[in-house]
Amino acid sequence: MAEGSGGRPLLIFDGDCGFCRRFVERWRVRAGTWVDFAPYQEVAERFPQIPREHFTHAVHLVLPDGQVLRGAEAVFRVLAFAPGGGWMLWLYRHLPGFAPVSEFGYGLVARNRVLTSKVTKLLVGPDVTPATYARACWLFLRALGVVFLIAFLSFWVQMPGLIGSQGIEPAAETMRWARSALGGASLQLPTVFWFGASDTALHAVCGMGAALSVLVVLGVAQRACLFALWGLYLSLVTVGGVFLGYQWDVLLVETALLAAFLAPASLRPLPAVRLPHRPGALFLLRWLLFRLMLLSGLVKLTSHDVAWAGLRALGYHFWTQPLPTPLAYLAQRLPQGVLRAGVAAVFFIELLLPFFIFGTRRMRRAAALGFAVLQVTIALTGNYGFFNLLTLVLCLLLVEDGFWARRLRRPLPPPGPPVLAPAWRRLAFAAFGLLLFSVGVAEAARRLGVVHRLPPAVEALLERAAPFASVNTYGLFAVMTTERPEIEVEGSDDGEHWKPYLFRYKPGPTERAPSFVAPHQPRLDWQMWFAALGECRGNPWFLAFQQRLLEGSKPVLALLADNPFPAHPPRFVRSTVDAYHFTPAGAQGYWTREPQGPYCPPLMLSEGGELQRARP
Repeated sequence: MAEGSGGRPLLIFDGDCGFCRRFVERWRVRAGTWVDFAPYQEVAERFPQIPREHFTHAVHLVLPDGQVLRGAEAVFRVLAFAPGGGWMLWLYRHLPGFAPVSEFGYGLVARNRVLTSKVTKLLVGPDVTPATYARACWLFLRALGVVFLIAFLSFWVQMPGLIGSQGIEPAAETMRWARSALGGASLQLPTVFWFGASDTALHAVCGMGAALSVLVVLGVAQRACLFALWGLYLSLVTVGGVFLGYQWDVLLVETALLAAFLAPASLRPLPAVRLPHRPGALFLLRWLLFRLMLLSGLVKLTSHDVAWAGLRALGYHFWTQPLPTPLAYLAQRLPQGVLRAGVAAVFFIELLLPFFIFGTRRMRRAAALGFAVLQVTIALTGNYGFFNLLTLVLCLLLVEDGFWARRLRRPLPPPGPPVLAPAWRRLAFAAFGLLLFSVGVAEAARRLGVVHRLPPAVEALLERAAPFASVNTYGLFAVMTTERPEIEVEGSDDGEHWKPYLFRYKPGPTERAPSFVAPHQPRLDWQMWFAALGECRGNPWFLAFQQRLLEGSKPVLALLADNPFPAHPPRFVRSTVDAYHFTPAGAQGYWTREPQGPYCPPLMLSEGGELQRARP
């Protein structure tokens, strides 16, 4: 018989070559039961037409019809038996130049097996069988549910004061403007609040989001729940204005959409080994992490900011960031050499390690470790809501199942056979994935200034996709803030004696220590940081905030640490700016404070309830 048992193709390899044996195991896993494998030392006499010394130079594949393939073509033919593995064989047979290049590369490897084996062990490890990521996907989906739960609960407790009917920027007013400007429901403003943006509707969306998040954590109907979470959180982002316009808000929206395609359609929880194999969705989520990290590094370079270029950014970052932690107070005191090394490490992690995402398993693990170190360091020294946690959750998709098995010292059951969706569904997702990939590349290129004008069709596509916050560009701290202005808001009954409003978390009293608050994000405190970097008239929301203080809005006052006017609202409000800095070593308190002048002039309510400048 000139082939394997049962009429299957037979791949013949050098059994004395450890490098060959390891890769044969890899091919055996991918080809399944469609191909038989045997060392030439056992079967060479069955094939007298093949000189024995040829077996030591290349693998040979004997097909059931007696045809013999060797080298790269034999390998590609074996891999073609794996689901989705036939593209290399197609290129070998149809793309001019691909076949000779492939055979040259195969021969180069075959003649240098010892060196190639050492390089392979370094980059991949001793095990070269195809890595599986079923456990990573299982953990990722449940961890993403935790992030969603945090996001909804954190915003829910602040929602009445931010976008409720008595809040700073009521969602109902936003929707009334939208109906007038857009003439009714429109995809330019994708939100469920076209059906009503009352306080009841806002509470219902937050409550539904929290409940669906719990179902994702439990593994119940994960695909349906993630599509719903995508729509609900997008709805909040659409009407949330400045309070829901952070990069991690749109990152969560984009992650949810891609994760929905990764999640199983089953209504009941599935063990990791039964999760469907969805390489396309896994690639797009890794592509998202790649863009997030690489663009964060590139914007620092392309901004030409002298603090980043001179490796001095961390000399400012710890005390100028929105909400420092107690550890930021200590980190600020590190030697300048250590802080400069930290900036260099940031560039290494954000500019080089993202390319490791698409490398070998060891390279992916190295990228995950580097990203994790960066995110944990940021989380320990600054309060960035759920951003750091969400990034760490995306990093889970870089760690293969074998890593967990070795660390737990408990073998994990092998995953089940891949379950392929119908061809039409795979084709539709491939088209959708290519669209997301292309739009992401085009948007990133435009934001980075690589290209200044895109084709009209691409521009139109980007314009239509923008409202859905599902294809975004990222990049934190493109320009490092080198000063820390802080706004103090005061109220008065007579225009002469002023009492300050104390915020919960942002710097206020100089003796109050910074605190840990993440993964909760106090969004009013965050916006006060942004407002201080600009002017009063450039922040309409801040004027609305002061109006709510004059009205005595209870939901807005609940966002603050205390209310200096518990009996009745003040007649006047004003705001000033102070320059803050961490105190030097040995000094009392945590902050130094130097008055800079007024931010907004004294304001009052007119007889009609409108905000106006206070009369002298």
